[in-house]
Amino acid sequence: MSRRPLLTALSLLLLATAAGASPTADLPAGKAATPSTATPQTAIFAGGCFWCIEADFEKLPGVISVESGYTAGQTVNPTYEQVSAGGTGHTEAVRVRYDAQKVSYPQLVEYFWRHIDPTVKDRQFCDVGSQYRSGIYWQNDGERKVVESSRDALLKSGKLPRIETELQPASTFYLAEEYHQDYYKKNPIRYAYYRSGCGRDIRVQNLWGSH
Repeated sequence: MSRRPLLTALSLLLLATAAGASPTADLPAGKAATPSTATPQTAIFAGGCFWCIEADFEKLPGVISVESGYTAGQTVNPTYEQVSAGGTGHTEAVRVRYDAQKVSYPQLVEYFWRHIDPTVKDRQFCDVGSQYRSGIYWQNDGERKVVESSRDALLKSGKLPRIETELQPASTFYLAEEYHQDYYKKNPIRYAYYRSGCGRDIRVQNLWGSH
């Protein structure tokens, strides 16, 4: 299942609603970047729909910006159509730029876990297929140790029965098309209907409780 059937089914309702809607209706609060002398760091995560995980990370203090894209696949310069068809090996992902003086990599990892469902393989919420698999893609040995330690601690805690999220070294990150960037800001009504209809927040709350 992909986002397309759900969005198509809602199109008539969305068109009627959008006609009288404010351009910023239901706009989730984003994280405004603040000046810093630190060199921004990056981190790469896959948590299903990149519209949603981008919106989640941009709420976290210390995050400067988030880019949607594709990673962990074989095709060079993949398009959304190719990735969503499931034939390139990529997963929808985000690249998080953050100020390490304000938020650490371990904190990003812990935040990520609590905004996805790590117990399922090759899907997240209503989106099914390897292109929606969850993953953490470490860029150096220090990040690898953080990620593996965090996973092991979660399993030891007994909070989760299993973790299907793949932990792999980072590979090429391809930026998604411009219309996917900040989708939740550009299309707030359509985004809100998709997120609600997909059951993402209900499942996260049931799995993790209140953040």
